[in-house]
Amino acid sequence: MGRQETMSMKDKIQQVISEYDPEKVRIGVLGSHSALEIASGAKEEGFETVVVCQNGREKTYARYYRNIFDKFIFLDKFSEITNPENVQQLTDLNTVFIPNRSFSVYAGYEEIEQKFTVPLMGNRAMLRTEERNTPRNQLYLLQKAGIKTPKIFNSPSEIDRLVIVKVPEKERAIERAFFYASSPEEYEKTSQERIKQGIITEDALKQAIIEEYVVGAKFNANLFWSPLTDDIDLLGFDRRIQTDLDGVLDLPAPEQMELKIPTQNIEIGHMGATMRESQIEKIFDSAERFVQTCRREYPPGMIGLFALQGAVNKNLDFYVFDVSPRVPGCPCVEPTSPYMKYKYGVEVGPGKRVAIEIKRALRKRRLAEVVT
Repeated sequence: MGRQETMSMKDKIQQVISEYDPEKVRIGVLGSHSALEIASGAKEEGFETVVVCQNGREKTYARYYRNIFDKFIFLDKFSEITNPENVQQLTDLNTVFIPNRSFSVYAGYEEIEQKFTVPLMGNRAMLRTEERNTPRNQLYLLQKAGIKTPKIFNSPSEIDRLVIVKVPEKERAIERAFFYASSPEEYEKTSQERIKQGIITEDALKQAIIEEYVVGAKFNANLFWSPLTDDIDLLGFDRRIQTDLDGVLDLPAPEQMELKIPTQNIEIGHMGATMRESQIEKIFDSAERFVQTCRREYPPGMIGLFALQGAVNKNLDFYVFDVSPRVPGCPCVEPTSPYMKYKYGVEVGPGKRVAIEIKRALRKRRLAEVVT
């Protein structure tokens, strides 16, 4: 058995990095989700960029925003990115790859963890913690960190307050078909309606997460942990724009009642938000707890960008109900958030912050500390 076959992923990545020309490192991304934000920030910091596109979905990158991409890899399917020849193309280009949600979904966790021997800015072992059905997942980490989370109900029969039920959609498993219930009876009635309407399946319902609905103002806190400085940045807050929930909420209450349609919380965009200054320390406290827990549970920890998505209730408690252990898809935070400007003197978005970290790591010859 050859050495290459017995090497761990960590060893393989170290070997790849050792062969990179530090003067020619490029920043790469899958052509979806947050690719424009990452590429724009990379160009601002002087890096060339690589985008992996799927044929039929390439126009945004190869035509309309051609100016921020230097190298293109075109695939018939995004899932082909982990094929050896495409991995080789990326490493030949000295690529540091920035994982986003689309990359996790289309490439698959096992392929990323075992075959994708391209240095990732972030912690590849943590990508799968986004899934609620995996051991030591995001909920486990939040609870270990002592961060407030909504109560989880193990059975519909336990429902004694307003809950939100998160179920994978029938047609698009990467999207979750949310619905609400206040009692076991309402859960049964609403879930059966969703099944009859073809939105969810009986099997998917068995895997549903039944979570207390936190009545409060929604805030997605977009953060960055640097292993080089052990510092946390708050890039800013955003809120989701969702279809067709937003469309229904635009109507007066009588029309909403008349419609009687099942609303679906499908994320279609984001808008920026700010938080009352006296409450910001709570966000940093949650971020610090989360970062320290990740360092223990998934060393070297939550490298780079991540988001704590939650709500602040009337008692001003911050409850976190979702974690993005990778690039959050919210380019709105740079132009709408003042928090990075307070710290750096200029606006710094997610893409630029990633590029700054990679540039700093290269200058200090510490690239291995910011990738896995």
